[in-house]
Amino acid sequence: MEGDNCSFPPDLSDDHSQRGSVASSATLSRAQDVLVYLFGESAVHLSVEGLGSVSVQELGRSVREALQIPESAQDAFAFWLCSPLLELQLKPRHQPYKLCRQWQDLLYRFTDASEEDISQDEPYLQYRRNVFYPKSKELQIEDETVLRLLFEEARSNILTGRYPCDPEHWAGLGALSLALEEGAGLDSQQTTAKIREKKLPSFVPAHVATGSGGFFSTLRGKSSRQAELEQKLSKEYRQLSVSTGTSPEPQQLLHQYLRMCHVLPYYGCAFFCGEIDKPVQGILQRGKRKAVSVGICLDGVYVIDVKEKHVLLGLRFSELSWDHSYPEEEGDSHILWLEFDGEEDGTAVNKLLKIYSKQAELMSGFIEFCVELKSASEGGAAAEAGGETGAPQEPAGQEAGARNGRGGRRGMLQRQGSVVCSRVHSLNTISYVDNGKEIKRLKPKRAASFFARQAPAPTYSAVQTESLEQG
Repeated sequence: MEGDNCSFPPDLSDDHSQRGSVASSATLSRAQDVLVYLFGESAVHLSVEGLGSVSVQELGRSVREALQIPESAQDAFAFWLCSPLLELQLKPRHQPYKLCRQWQDLLYRFTDASEEDISQDEPYLQYRRNVFYPKSKELQIEDETVLRLLFEEARSNILTGRYPCDPEHWAGLGALSLALEEGAGLDSQQTTAKIREKKLPSFVPAHVATGSGGFFSTLRGKSSRQAELEQKLSKEYRQLSVSTGTSPEPQQLLHQYLRMCHVLPYYGCAFFCGEIDKPVQGILQRGKRKAVSVGICLDGVYVIDVKEKHVLLGLRFSELSWDHSYPEEEGDSHILWLEFDGEEDGTAVNKLLKIYSKQAELMSGFIEFCVELKSASEGGAAAEAGGETGAPQEPAGQEAGARNGRGGRRGMLQRQGSVVCSRVHSLNTISYVDNGKEIKRLKPKRAASFFARQAPAPTYSAVQTESLEQG
């Protein structure tokens, strides 16, 4: 599902004006029955008294009891109200039935869907990973039911391309998925037979299984590409069998799958849809835009090319400033602005990326909330350590970037062919230098933001974009 996503939903009052009720409000209230969907094509059926006023917190107790989720893992999941057009992570005090009655208003406010699509859209209730749940806590979970719920969601995001990954990554994940379904003791013939029986899209991302098309793909042929993918999966499966043995515990395989997913910086993100400007390569391409998915989590912001399935820009919060702006005239767009350090013709510059999205305000608020939450968490950890550590620790592999330059300028990126690496050179950005010298546009005015109130001192401030929109 690649619809617009907002995991930081606004609070709508119960008497909010309505353009009409949606069918799902009747569905949820009928006979006081609730279907809560899970990943992996399963659902939990509940009968709830007084469904019209039941809260997420109350509903959560019933679902956890039905799934036998231990109390230690109750914060790992949250309720989401989802449809192909919009996804909302609900707060404990939200009432799903009442939000369903306001669904069309949410679609008008936060999507560009047509009136016809909005009138036919129907949300469903889903129980899935809480976007604010730390990855480190997942690996402490031993309950197989909880691990399988996390696994099914992660696998879905891998197979649909929401989590872009490199060939060696998706092959390893595909092998683990096969081992979880069939065990780790299959021989070569059995492995190939099971892959063919269940079909490649059950183990590798859909865009990999179907191929990207084009002349060379046609020349090589579909069958040879399929055979190559089967061989790659079989090889990874054999290596897995050697390393884990023929009878590994399910928890071991589930932990291994999640650990591999944790390498992807956008694992656990809330995803928003938007567009960015394409680089101008001629008069005919002027004004064209590219669809992107914006992933935001406790670690940073990631802009992903929806078509090509690779990262265009990945920034930790210490490496960026942000702001959002509303349309000034009819036909203008809501914009999320991301500012970060870059380079142009050997000169260190500040770069601004414009992301057009009706959820720009939501993304901006979500970023600030994540920064506050992360800051409070790191502050608490530092206090427990007795103040021995001066600055919060950065994620592994990123320390060098944090030490280079103001705001943590990133070091040289490795493996530029990787889908995880940023492709700043392919972005259409606005560039300027610190002293105000014009390169493409004048440096915008700057104002104190949340970062200006944080320690350590060398951090960014938000960007005021009013003058840029007119230029």
